[in-house]
Amino acid sequence: MTTESTSLPSSPGSWPSAGPFAGLGSLAPPRGGAGRVTLPPRRPARRRSAAVPLLAADAVAVLLAVCALSVAHRRWELSLLVVGLVVLLDGRAGLYRPAAPLTGALDELPALASRAGVAWCVTAAAVAAYAPALAIGPLRLCGAYAAHLAAVVTVRGLVHARRRRTARAHPRSALVVGAPAAARRFAAALAQHPEYGIRPVGLVAGRTDGERGLPVLTGTEDIHRAVIQNTVRDAVFLTPDDGLVTLFQQYGCTTWRVGGESRPGAMGDHLYGYGSHRLVPVGERPGLTAKRALDVALAAPALAVALPVLLLCALAVRLADGPGVLFRQERVGQDGRLFTLLKFRTLRPSDETESATRWSVADDHRMSAAGHFLRKTSLDELPQLWNVLRGDMSLVGPRPERPFFVAQFSRVHAGYAARHRMPVGLTGLAQVHGLRGDTSIEDRCRFDNHYIDHWSLWQDVCILLRTAAGLVRPTGS
Repeated sequence: MTTESTSLPSSPGSWPSAGPFAGLGSLAPPRGGAGRVTLPPRRPARRRSAAVPLLAADAVAVLLAVCALSVAHRRWELSLLVVGLVVLLDGRAGLYRPAAPLTGALDELPALASRAGVAWCVTAAAVAAYAPALAIGPLRLCGAYAAHLAAVVTVRGLVHARRRRTARAHPRSALVVGAPAAARRFAAALAQHPEYGIRPVGLVAGRTDGERGLPVLTGTEDIHRAVIQNTVRDAVFLTPDDGLVTLFQQYGCTTWRVGGESRPGAMGDHLYGYGSHRLVPVGERPGLTAKRALDVALAAPALAVALPVLLLCALAVRLADGPGVLFRQERVGQDGRLFTLLKFRTLRPSDETESATRWSVADDHRMSAAGHFLRKTSLDELPQLWNVLRGDMSLVGPRPERPFFVAQFSRVHAGYAARHRMPVGLTGLAQVHGLRGDTSIEDRCRFDNHYIDHWSLWQDVCILLRTAAGLVRPTGS
């Protein structure tokens, strides 16, 4: 369990710089009055038409391989089993997602071959177990596997060739993010090579360079107009910036990172010699359904087990501070959505403005002994298990904050708004590293974004275990 309090610098001038693109403004600007923040409206997801030809290619390859087996009976059942396994394995490997423009079937062959081998071996074992009369011998299995690989490389090659012809004829508008000089060189290279299917229409930088040519966009309003007027579908990053990546993904753009650290990948993963890889939106990562299942599986019994403690806490608050046991406060959740967070009341604010804009109440003289105890032991956070069950929060994730402070921090801390790419949480990586109480917002932001960029279900389990261990020696707020 965590708390919200920390030291708030007394003047904006003492806050850290927001990085090279500080001039672009807040990712979550105020709208409709102070304290209201939103991320850009998410575009409806585009139809996954690009995946359909690849799915068809895999299905055709399996049918040809089954025919090569010369199986007279149950041919369709066998085909459906292999197709199902291949689609499942290839889908989890990301082989149906948008690839780099020049990626070809040979680049994908190692991934395709290994998964096809698993699919055929599992199928052969299942057939031998449930229909021994139709068991597939080793030689016939190898023949089917070889026919499958030959067919999938050929058919996928045709699909990729058609995609490249379409990309050359109908290039996608793109914005290039980086220092003006480097971005202009990169944009010029892409303009001279239409085979990549990307047509730069502008540059995004923190400042203009006075050069003629592509316009330089220096603010979120400029980006908004360019995305709409030029139907921008791609954003290419020469300089990493988590906030802008999230911004473009909110607009429905495919985001690419070129240059920077090299990483293993297909030979075709480049844009005119610049190593590239697609930045996958958090919502498309595998395992998020399992994260939600883990939340429900742990929060529901925890809430039931904690019911006596909840009743005792509620009684203590009622006796010490009077009516109004629960404290409800508006917080910013995933994708900038607002939700009502629940806590046990430890202090009765003088008005709504104090509740929304006062940062820390840890040392307030108005707090009762019961309130001090609940905050020190983090028991005031227990009602948030209900927020987890409702889906407002997760057990693990960046801690949610009030709209007033999200608007401020998004303007002055690089990547702060990018914390909202994942569900907010009861505890997080920052909290288990001691970033609670009077600690740096910049440090919390860095830990939260690192958690999101390297998320795994096992990491959530580890953070929960470390949080449970920390409750034995609570420091409170």
